Amino acid sequence: MTQGTTDDSTLAEQPDVTPLREPAAGIPPVVATPAAYRDAVERLAAGTGPVAVDAERASGYRYGQRTYLVQLRREDVGTVLVDPVPFDDLHELGEALADAEWVLHAATQDLPGLADLGMRPARVFDTELAARLLGYERVGLGAVVARVLGLGLAKEHSAVDWSTRPLPEDWLRYAALDVELLVPLREHLLAELAEQGKADWAAQEFEAERLAPPAPPRVDPWRRTSGSHTLRDRRRLAVVRALWEARDSNARLRDLSPGRVLPDRAIVAAAQALPRTVADLTRLPEFATKGAKRRAPVWQRAISEALALPVDELPSLRGPGTDAPPPARAWADRDPAAWARLEVARPLVAGIAEDYHLPTENLLQPDALRRLCWTPPDPFTVDTVGDFLRGRGAREWQIQLVAPPLVQALAGS
Repeated sequence: MTQGTTDDSTLAEQPDVTPLREPAAGIPPVVATPAAYRDAVERLAAGTGPVAVDAERASGYRYGQRTYLVQLRREDVGTVLVDPVPFDDLHELGEALADAEWVLHAATQDLPGLADLGMRPARVFDTELAARLLGYERVGLGAVVARVLGLGLAKEHSAVDWSTRPLPEDWLRYAALDVELLVPLREHLLAELAEQGKADWAAQEFEAERLAPPAPPRVDPWRRTSGSHTLRDRRRLAVVRALWEARDSNARLRDLSPGRVLPDRAIVAAAQALPRTVADLTRLPEFATKGAKRRAPVWQRAISEALALPVDELPSLRGPGTDAPPPARAWADRDPAAWARLEVARPLVAGIAEDYHLPTENLLQPDALRRLCWTPPDPFTVDTVGDFLRGRGAREWQIQLVAPPLVQALAGS
C-alpha cells in the first residue's frame, strides 16, 4: 500500500496522537512454505468477522504490478503475512475468506493484484473511500487512523522494493501495522457514515469497486512518455514510440520497472537529437551512464528503424481518435450552447457536493458531467439524464442527487 509519509516529526505536531510502533502480538513469521500456508488458510477460515487485507507491490522497481506480500488480519486470529512468490497462486486463501467482508484502504490499488493471485472478495469496505464520503480533507491511512483512533502509523517503508528477499524486519513490522487497525477503523467509519446518512452510498461505492472490470489496455501507451508533448514532429514521435517499445520489451525480459531501464527524459532527448550512430547517441548526457552505454546498440537500432519508416507509417501528432469531448477551453468557440451548459452545471454540482461535505469528483466524475453537457440526451429529462449518467458509471445515489437539479437548471438550454 502506497501512502503519504507520516514521520515522527509530524506526529509530534499532533499531541493527541500516540505513535504505534509495534504490532500488538509482535511481528508474525512470513508464510512461505506449503505447510505454513495450509496452516494459515485453516486458521483464517476458522476465524470470524471482517478481515483486514493489504498488499505490497514493487512499483518503480519491478515490471508490472505483481504483489510481493499479502497481509491479513482477523481479530480472533491475528495477523498473517503471506509471501506469494513461492506459490502459483493463493486461491485457497481466497476461498477461505470468501464469506468475509474484506477491509482495505484504497481498495482499487490492491484488488487487481489480489485477483491475479486468485483472491476475490464477496464484500468490501474501503476505509479511504469511506473517509472521502465523510468529507475528510486527508484520506491517507496514517491521517485517517490519527483522526479517528488517535494513533500514529509511520509510513516510511511505503515505497520500498518489496521484491527484496528476505524482507527486513522493520519492513515486516510496517506491513503488519498496516492491517493492525483496519477493522477497528471500519467500525468507527461505519458508525459515522450511518450518522451522516451515507451508509447506503458507501455500500454502493464499495460494490462498484469490487465489481470493477480490469482496466482496458491503453491505446498508444507510449504517448504518456513524460516530455513527449513538446515534440511537434511525426518523425520524432516515431523515435519516442520505437524507444518506448524497445524499453518495454527489455524491461519485461529483465523484470525491471521501465523507468529503471531507460528514463523518459533519455527517450525524449534522443527524439530531439535524432542520432544516426551509437557514437552520436552516447554523446548525449542522458546516455552517458554505464548501463545506457552498454545497451546503446539496442536503443540505436530502435532509433534507426524509426528514422527509416515511410511517412505513411509515422504516428499522428494528435494521437488516436476518441469519443471524448474536446478540451473545455475550446467549447466557447466550437459549441457555445454546450459551453453555456457546462458553465451552469459545474458550479451546480460543486455546490451539491459542498452541501453534503463530499469531494466533487466523488459526487460525479468530471468526465461524465462534461459528456452530459457536450452531448445531452434528447429529450432532456430526469430519466434520460439518469440513464446517461448510469451509462458513464454513476451510482444510484449520485444520480438521485444530481439528475433532478441538473434537469431543472439545464432544460431547454
